Amino acid sequence: MDFIAVIPARFGSSRFPGKPLADIHGKPMIQHATERAREAGAGRVIVATDDDRIANVAAGFVDVCMTSPDHQSGTERIAQVLADQNIDDEQIVVNVQGDEPFVPPENIRQVAQALNDRQDIAMATLATQIQSVADVTNPNVVKVVLNKNNEALYFSRSSIPFERERMVAHPTDADPQHYHRHIGLYAYRARYVRQYVNYTPSVLEQLESLEQLRALWYGDKIYCALAAKAPPMGVDTPDDLAHLLAVMADR
Repeated sequence: MDFIAVIPARFGSSRFPGKPLADIHGKPMIQHATERAREAGAGRVIVATDDDRIANVAAGFVDVCMTSPDHQSGTERIAQVLADQNIDDEQIVVNVQGDEPFVPPENIRQVAQALNDRQDIAMATLATQIQSVADVTNPNVVKVVLNKNNEALYFSRSSIPFERERMVAHPTDADPQHYHRHIGLYAYRARYVRQYVNYTPSVLEQLESLEQLRALWYGDKIYCALAAKAPPMGVDTPDDLAHLLAVMADR
């Protein structure tokens, strides 16, 4: 199986400006993400950015593609990379999140393999069972509801499914075993990325601020494998980074 990894990276995060360049053990965060992609077996790794500061640093250890500052999502940024690099329609592409520096390499390979094994799906992604009630009710933890074939029915920041008997009386209570956390790794063929960015953005993705809902809105099938290894938390704020480093140091 041959796949490439593209890592969208932007400088202007509202909660953590310059996040891709944050130092982790002497390396910028974006470098850790590229190393995980290589360890997963990606045939090629590309950082997609619109910022010269990121590009100048990343060029020392990975291929860089400069993209438009007007893109509204990582997938749109990836679509430009595929066009600029003349990537074949059937090429498997994995969207690796640049703010997950310790994503398990086996998860990256797993999502690529899941797509490779199924010709009937538009996208493959990952999920893991939620372990705490706090995560069920946390809007920053995206939940996914699956059907019997592990295909996504819906993604939400809300607590779905809603446990009526329990949560009507106690809205902040839940049984975590009924909930899955979505892991933001995506695999798709290049032709689907080109199709996706030509869709008009959907109401649901705008309401939830979840771009994968565009695919479901248009009836495209998303397969959601259970992750081979539960990943550590992503990094949205400087406090997240401090907490992640503390957790990793204890392992």
